[in-house]
Amino acid sequence: MDGGTQTGRAYIGSFTAAGGAGVVTAAVAADGGLTVLGATAEVPDPSYLALGPGGDVLYAVSETADGAVAAFDPAGGTARLLAAPAPVAAEGPTQLSVHGGRVFTANYGSGSVSVLPLRADATPAPAAHVLNHHGSGPHPQRQQGPHVHQVVPDPSGRWLVAVDLGTDSVRVHGLRDGMLTLHREIALRPGSGPRHLAFHPDGGHVYVLNELTPTVTLCRWDADSGDLLPVGEASVLSGAPAGDAYPSEVAVSPDGRFLWTATRGEDVLSVLALDAADSARLLTTVPCGGHWPRDLALSPQGLLYVANERSGDVTWFTVDPDSGTPAFAGSVPAPAASCVLFG
Repeated sequence: MDGGTQTGRAYIGSFTAAGGAGVVTAAVAADGGLTVLGATAEVPDPSYLALGPGGDVLYAVSETADGAVAAFDPAGGTARLLAAPAPVAAEGPTQLSVHGGRVFTANYGSGSVSVLPLRADATPAPAAHVLNHHGSGPHPQRQQGPHVHQVVPDPSGRWLVAVDLGTDSVRVHGLRDGMLTLHREIALRPGSGPRHLAFHPDGGHVYVLNELTPTVTLCRWDADSGDLLPVGEASVLSGAPAGDAYPSEVAVSPDGRFLWTATRGEDVLSVLALDAADSARLLTTVPCGGHWPRDLALSPQGLLYVANERSGDVTWFTVDPDSGTPAFAGSVPAPAASCVLFG
């Protein structure tokens, strides 16, 4: 790769059980190209990553049956493990967020959210609180019980919002004295299987990507009341998929004009126009440049990056500012890639 001066760092999570290198550190060139600098596999299956508020600590969820959160020093060419991973007291954590001096994990296996306090040195302590979800959905294999797939703070920082694939719902939680309290549960269409959500830059709209049906649920968000109101649904594919589609991730452009999704079963990225904040219109789909796009992320420079789990690479795309359409620009090998994060 010859992209000129380095402009930052990228971190790639991967499944070590499937041949991944663990937490991968890469340099980001001026043209957006990635060069792998190093990797550490000290923690098994670090499938999802998040940076602390200052950007000087990198957190990884260990997506194993036991489940744990690890903290790394991200400086240098290889992330350095700071302490023994802290247990989440739940099974199969698949995503995490850092907020208010705590780490929150979405536990797919157990159908719960764990709260891990951060010590003075910013390393996580074992889970101090686990909030269990309850319920099910109509899908006979995927919705026999709750499966929390994401937990994120809302833009106001007042609420923790959890997406539950197993119960077709989004839960809004309050946080008091380190304990999560259920504020409101919002039911989505039965069988939709919500996976991840993204907030509009205006802070008043939310887009929930569904995994069991290739759609996005459009919602209004009221941070004062902590209320989520579904107002519509838009397809992320132009026709019926050949098989199960498995949409994976959703992102919104900083100017609020476009929404992008990745769909694993079709190996495509979808572009939707947000003509109004509470409506979405599918414009086009483009190949993801690999196989099984598990994650997509927008870099500070405005490029889209895709972690292709089964082809074992990260691809990146420039984005046309007028149409929002991604154009393939490069790739780097990254076996069993599951997440891309920018420092």
